[in-house]
Amino acid sequence: MSKNLTTRTEDYSKWYNELVVKADLAENSGVRGCMVIKPYGYAIWEKMQAELDRMFKETGHSNAYFPLFVPKSMFEAEEKNAEGFAKECAIVTHYRLKNDPDKPGKLMVDPNAKLEEELIVRPTSEAIIWSTYKGWVQSYRDLPLLINQWANVVRWEMRTRLFLRTAEFLWQEGHTAHATKAEAIEESEKMMHVYADFAQNFMAIPVIKGLKTETERFAGAEETYCIEALMQDGKALQAGTSHFLGQNFAKAFDVKFANQEGKQEYVWGTSWGVSTRLMGALVMTHSDDNGLVLPPNLAPIQVVIVPIFKTDEEFNSISTVVNELVEQFKKINISVKYDNRTTQKPGFKFAEWELKGVPVRVAVGPKDLENGTFEVARRDTLSKEVIAKNGIVNYIKDLLETIQTDLFQKALDFRTNHITEVDSLEEFKTILENKGGFISAHWDGSAETEEKIKDLTKATIRCIPLNRKKEEGKCIFTGAKSTGRVLFAKAY
Repeated sequence: MSKNLTTRTEDYSKWYNELVVKADLAENSGVRGCMVIKPYGYAIWEKMQAELDRMFKETGHSNAYFPLFVPKSMFEAEEKNAEGFAKECAIVTHYRLKNDPDKPGKLMVDPNAKLEEELIVRPTSEAIIWSTYKGWVQSYRDLPLLINQWANVVRWEMRTRLFLRTAEFLWQEGHTAHATKAEAIEESEKMMHVYADFAQNFMAIPVIKGLKTETERFAGAEETYCIEALMQDGKALQAGTSHFLGQNFAKAFDVKFANQEGKQEYVWGTSWGVSTRLMGALVMTHSDDNGLVLPPNLAPIQVVIVPIFKTDEEFNSISTVVNELVEQFKKINISVKYDNRTTQKPGFKFAEWELKGVPVRVAVGPKDLENGTFEVARRDTLSKEVIAKNGIVNYIKDLLETIQTDLFQKALDFRTNHITEVDSLEEFKTILENKGGFISAHWDGSAETEEKIKDLTKATIRCIPLNRKKEEGKCIFTGAKSTGRVLFAKAY
């Protein structure tokens, strides 16, 4: 199987696009800016979804589903949110087509089927959900309300890229209501930590937890918590956000509750979400010029076994041994595939599973049967070892854990080496152009300076790290006083 991938050093963007398609993750559809997620790609998303869903439920959340369409007047109720998403909205104006009398076989919009009120195709669901919560919340006994939904949303992006930015994408969005400000803030922070836990322990991606600046904050939020990751090309990727909404949506939709003294109060809200953009992060963090590299905790197939044979007799002998091995793997919940296709040669299979990022490949031929051994290859390092048959299951169980740990450590080392402190604008620009990564620099705290740096360098403030130390300094752009460093980067 010929991979023919553009290398990362040649053209990182082209490498990414080719890899997503050739590894059978996704492809562009017939609808501009939309994608088809193929079975192998969707299997990875399903594993992500399953783990996140478990984590949400362990923290007390329940799943529900809300409509795709939002009446325009409802969408406009929270002004900042509406303004923030206005340019990305798709709008339904009519509900019927009819035959075009001037063009036989073609359809046209029926002018008599105009909607009384236009419908927004949800870019996010705060409006429809908070309008619903008004009927669900009357008393403090109804709180907290901890709801999540798995859904699709539409944001009419002009420039799209598979998984990273598409007009329609899959995600989850949590929406919670609380009796106190402190409880809502605690929820916002908790979900940021859940996302970080998932990214680091399942995706093997180290992330920086932080706060967005007011400029970068979610429209309608009082605070946005985020996790930021670093890709191999030195660009940052926002991997998840959690928003403290204050009482903004409660006031917009009149969501009140009677407290223990019987007094009416507005509830406090949060929203939080991650999307199929995580698929892009997974590809870009670990993969190489040979194809995907998947962390075992999210790989749909953790072990693939390839037989090497010339005769039917050899194939049957190998299959007898392998089928027993497959059952042993299944008993300890290791996902395994025996690639017993007779239509492809071993070399083709090796290349295919390497491209698809299967963490461990086992090869077995007639000599292996004689010697009581298997050849085991790691996808992440491309190294091979010969392992005795009687210890193979435990060896691979431990190996999968090692690969998971090693992938995280490799990504962490890369990020550590790509966080650079600078104290001048010239140094900032030099690092940005020649090294990339996160740049830790002083900023005077003003939106005006933030915008000027962005216009000049194309770098944005990715976050104000939660663990940053207090450190007096001077803004790299204005020279004004600063009390701590923030992280800048070019980003996806």
